[in-house]
Amino acid sequence: MKIAIIGAGAMGSIYGGFLAEAGNEVYFLDVFKEHVDNINQNGLWMEGTSGERYIKGIKATSDSLEVGVVDLAIVFVKSTITDVAIAQNRAVIGENTTVLTLQNGLGNVEKLETVVRKEQIITGTTSHGANLLGPGRVKHAGHGATVIGELNGNVSERINKVAQLLKDAKLEPVTVSTNVMGIIWDKVLVNVGINPLTALTGLRNGQLLDYSETEWIMQEAVKEAEMVAEASGVRLATPNPVEHCKETAKVTKENISSMLADVNNKRKTEINNINGAIVREAEKHNIDAPVNNVLTKMVILKEKMYQTN
Repeated sequence: MKIAIIGAGAMGSIYGGFLAEAGNEVYFLDVFKEHVDNINQNGLWMEGTSGERYIKGIKATSDSLEVGVVDLAIVFVKSTITDVAIAQNRAVIGENTTVLTLQNGLGNVEKLETVVRKEQIITGTTSHGANLLGPGRVKHAGHGATVIGELNGNVSERINKVAQLLKDAKLEPVTVSTNVMGIIWDKVLVNVGINPLTALTGLRNGQLLDYSETEWIMQEAVKEAEMVAEASGVRLATPNPVEHCKETAKVTKENISSMLADVNNKRKTEINNINGAIVREAEKHNIDAPVNNVLTKMVILKEKMYQTN
């Protein structure tokens, strides 16, 4: 299958690497020139839980016109630039191209719809762990589940085909869900509780449970988000989001969250598509979300402070 990875950072590189090893025709689309050049010259170096090796045969570029129309486009850019990335890379999207988003946060489907017909979009979540070590180098920090589904909840021939593609690439476990939006909101509720607190404190995920103050803020942020999900008509897949968030923090106790990594590297975070999205949805339903509002403003303030230094 001809596949484009739109956004070949840590997660995009992991998925693209595995798909290339499985014999697919894989193209990386990314603006990180050194990363693109290294992959074209040497292949993608992958290390970590799945072993150490160079993965050859991947073609990397910043120009979607060089790629042409693909069968499957997987979007892994930060949610803050989804609309920009899909517009810049529209040359890979044909009438029959399937577009899969496995991004964090809310609103990615809507942003993709500015370029792609809704019928072409499928979505999901991933629990794989990955870190970009440098140009052309990625660490597979841990295997995790991939859950995908059609937006309308149907189990289609298309979604089963994409699931099998991922399984054949050894990206298991892979599950097809009839409630994929509920799964996405489940992950958002975990991110709501963990990501901003780690970004603001510098703590690793599990350390948030070592302090009564951060544990309290975590659970209050998740409770607010759960109320918003219910008001939005979302059927969550997890019966107790607060406990699910805490359990995730325990299981990933040594992890540096993506938002903390962004802050450490003085990059723009995805706060507006996580806690900020909860605040916006809360306003639509006349729900108070003061904890998420404060967390959003504090992370934005942190961004402004290092952006001006």
